[in-house]
Amino acid sequence: MTREEVFEGLKEILTNIRPNTDLSKAGFETELVRELGVDSLTMLILSLAAEEKFGMHFPDGAPAPFTVGDVCDAVLAAQK
Repeated sequence: MTREEVFEGLKEILTNIRPNTDLSKAGFETELVRELGVDSLTMLILSLAAEEKFGMHFPDGAPAPFTVGDVCDAVLAAQK
């Protein structure tokens, strides 16, 4: 799976859990909290949905991602 495929999957997840979030200009450097308004509950839901969608598990104690690209990288790293 490529970083771009993970990115598209994350956009799909975010659209489902935050339908009013404008993702039209989102990119790898988009900040989750400041630019997309992701709060701690949304981050938890995003994490659980990503684990289910991509068939992986984020490691316990991993630092919280700052950008969309950080989430993509964490998904790819957890699949290895």
